[in-house]
Amino acid sequence: MTSADATDDAAIPEATPYELIGGEPIVRRLADRFYEIMDSDPAAQRIRAMHGADLGPIRQMLFEFLSGWLGGPPLYFDRTPHRCIMSAHRPYPIGEVERDEWMKCMRAAMDDCDLPADMRALLDQAFQRMANVLRSR
Repeated sequence: MTSADATDDAAIPEATPYELIGGEPIVRRLADRFYEIMDSDPAAQRIRAMHGADLGPIRQMLFEFLSGWLGGPPLYFDRTPHRCIMSAHRPYPIGEVERDEWMKCMRAAMDDCDLPADMRALLDQAFQRMANVLRSR
């Protein structure tokens, strides 16, 4: 390999998870599907009870957060003001049961959106870490 080859390789940007799963349409579909599942699955009753009757605003917020978190447009982070994800969840009693309900809904949403298996596995690990960090009890 010549130094020119190494330079050429370094100039090729790697695709972000946002791009790898299909960009804005799939990220929006993932957020929408997550809340559809959470709203209709009796096994998600604890986390559903933490939300208001109208899921529209929080659905949009999840879409915006996921967009930036996955490497796409930083819509949530460009909001003025925006809250850090930790402080946004601090008021809620999130324990193992709530974490597991959230993960069950997100896993089902990822499955329903036909995310590639390698991306589902990668995102599942990342979502699990985030869900653990957000626990308050």
